[in-house]
This record gives sequence, C-alpha cells and structure tokens, in this order.
Amino acid sequence: MSANDQDAGVTPNGRTSPFDAPDWWIYRGTGRPIHDIDLAGMLPDPPPWRCYSGIPPEEDDGPPPDDGEAERRLGTAFTLAEQDIDPRELNMVNAALYLRRPLLVTGNPGTGKSSLAYRIARELGLGRVLRWAITSHTTLASGLYGYDAIGRVQEAATSQAQRGGEGEEPPIGDFVRLGPLGTAFLPTRLPRVLLIDELDKSEADLPNDLLSLFEDGEFPIEELARVRTRHPEVTVHTADPERTAVVRDGRVACRAFPIVVMTSNGEREFPPAFLRRCLQLRIDNPDLHQLAAIVAGHLVDEHGEHRDRLVREFAEKSKAEGGLPTDRLLDAVYLATSGAYQPDHEAWPMLVDALWQRLTVR
Repeated sequence: MSANDQDAGVTPNGRTSPFDAPDWWIYRGTGRPIHDIDLAGMLPDPPPWRCYSGIPPEEDDGPPPDDGEAERRLGTAFTLAEQDIDPRELNMVNAALYLRRPLLVTGNPGTGKSSLAYRIARELGLGRVLRWAITSHTTLASGLYGYDAIGRVQEAATSQAQRGGEGEEPPIGDFVRLGPLGTAFLPTRLPRVLLIDELDKSEADLPNDLLSLFEDGEFPIEELARVRTRHPEVTVHTADPERTAVVRDGRVACRAFPIVVMTSNGEREFPPAFLRRCLQLRIDNPDLHQLAAIVAGHLVDEHGEHRDRLVREFAEKSKAEGGLPTDRLLDAVYLATSGAYQPDHEAWPMLVDALWQRLTVR
C-alpha cells in the first residue's frame, strides 16, 4: 500500500476506512436506515440544467412505505461494516444524488446490482422501490402509462344501457394507469427510487428513447392532453398499489428527479449519447466479508459453523470460476441450516457442486 493510500485512509483491501468518509457523502452503503434524515434538506440545489418545474401536491407526505420487497432482497438485518464498502460505489451513488443523474450499474449476474436500489431506498428512507423489469418486448410507452380505451367504451355502454341511453361518460382517469417509469416522474418533494432492471435485454432503441425523459424530466399523456381544456386536472392510478395522483394539463413533470438505478449484465454496448447522460458503476464480485453479511441478513445459523464454512468455500470457488451468483450461496446455506447438511454423506458435496455451477459455458 502506498503512502498516498495511507494518507487517504484506504485499507489494504482497497476499502475506505470508516473515519475517512467525506463530509459530502449522504449515502453510506451500510444498509442501515438513517433515522430522522431530511434528504430534501441535506441535498444542495440541483445544477441549473437539472432543475424541474413540477408542483408537488399540498398533501405530499413522501413515498409509500416499503412493501416487503426490500426485506426479501436484502434480508432483515443486512449490514456491512464501513471498511468493507467499495468507495467507488459510495462516490458514484452520492454523485448521482447530487447531480440528479441516472446510474448505470454493470457487473456479473448475482453480484447485487439490483439490490443496490433497495439499499439506497432503505438507508435514505425513500420507501417502496419502483421496479421496471425489462424484456425484449419492453417499450418506453409501456413504462410510462397505459390507457384502457376498450374498458372505457364498455363502461360507457353499460352506463348508458342502465340509464336508458343517458349515462354519464366515465371519468377518463379511471382508465389511465402510470407505469413504474411514469410514477417515478410524478412531482414529489422527495425523489423516488426507480430500478430499471436488466436494461441490456431491451430492444436497441429503448436506451435512446429514454434520453428525452432523462433530460426533460416530463412526458405527455396524450389522452389527457386532448381533453385538458375540459379536464385540466385528472386523477389517475399509479404503479403504487391503492395510490392515485393528479395529472395537470395532460403532462407528468417531476420536481425531484428520481434516483434511477439501471442494471446491465454487460451483454451489450449502449449508445454513446446514452452513456454521456449516465454515471457508470461496476460492481465486483462480493468478497468474503460481504458474502458473510449477505448470508447473515437472510439466514440465521445458531452455531454459525455451516454458514461460515460454506461462505469460505463459496468465495474460493467463485474466485476460481470467475464469479458465481450470490443467491446460489444462499440456497446452499439454507439447505445446510434446514437439516440437509450431512458431512459424512457423499450426496452433500455433489449437491453443492451442482448448485455452484457457472452460468455460462466456457
């Protein structure tokens, strides 16, 4: 380790010492909620080119609470010691917070790319994560909103039949539902956390289609824009269960730019114009301490012997194989702590070998 590294507080494993965290860091990456945090008050004003004009509703009381997905992803007690957190992650996440820029996260499958969004939301008290899972058929429109025109026609016909041909037109907002992407850009005081999962599965045009939204921070709902003179404010459904939002003049415009975490397994290259508008972070395979924290957050082994041994064995095999998905370690530890572990039986080593196979063929 060099003298410069010592002065900077970098430990031999490349991690930042706990006492060396810069004052400007808000997110610390430990997975522990920061209680009584006022993120809106802690963040400086956005850069002038990242300011947006959306007006939050007067009753804005913050994002909805987590629906249990963070616990499923992270476990109930996931924490990392500060010296085991990659300083690159902290730098890039905090830079994304300050600059109001999307974060493109790459890495091998199973390294915790998606979990980063849930860690940010839990630590900063930002509630339920909005997850947009990408497939080869995903379009920008499907993430923004959906309009059930057929359902509205049927509802109008039913109403007219019941009232002898004089039924009122059903409210158009009852048939509009914002998707995860559209919900993330609603005007709120606090930013929502949006996970765009496995972006590299998308069609070639989707990354470029996102550019305008990421720059403008707003998008139109054409069906509402056409009736805005008669209905300047329309209540629509959102991607949050049992929640609605008011859309004004047929446009959704954010106030606080969402914390956007986009994951990629590195299976494709993205256009330079898209990369220019993102901050980029690569997540390496977790080390021994990180694996132990992940397992401890999900599974409790009363004596710890099976868990600790399996963590060490998994770390060694993962290093030799060039990276294995962490959830396969969780599978093995769960089986071991549920009674399947019999060290003297030849079936157990065979089972572990089968679980810990590379995802790609050499």
